[in-house]
Amino acid sequence: MAPSITAVITNSQEHLTLNHKLRKPLVEKLRRERINSSIEQLKSLLGPELLKQQPESKLEKAEILEMTVCFLTKLLQQHQQQRRQLNRLKSTKACFDDNLTKTEISLSSTVQSTTGEDPDCEVLWRPW
Repeated sequence: MAPSITAVITNSQEHLTLNHKLRKPLVEKLRRERINSSIEQLKSLLGPELLKQQPESKLEKAEILEMTVCFLTKLLQQHQQQRRQLNRLKSTKACFDDNLTKTEISLSSTVQSTTGEDPDCEVLWRPW
């Protein structure tokens, strides 16, 4: 008697279920190892910051994550403040450059108008 199609499907589903049951704990273990490794990396990166807040105490993973969020928030605020200061300096420089250009144009036109008088004139202009 030949095997029926339903028997093959049932056997393959049982095989997939068994395969899934065997793989799931391994995948979960690898996931936890990645999480723990990343938390340890954060802990080492935040070493000085962590020692300021809680010296000589064992930190929970949640505390390390909270301190990381706090540290990154402060860093982001500093970055935004520096960017605002830089933008202010750029606008001040642009204003200064604009005023300098206007002054140069004004001086150049003043010099041209004083030297643009009749060249045959015998009178010399003396500032003293």
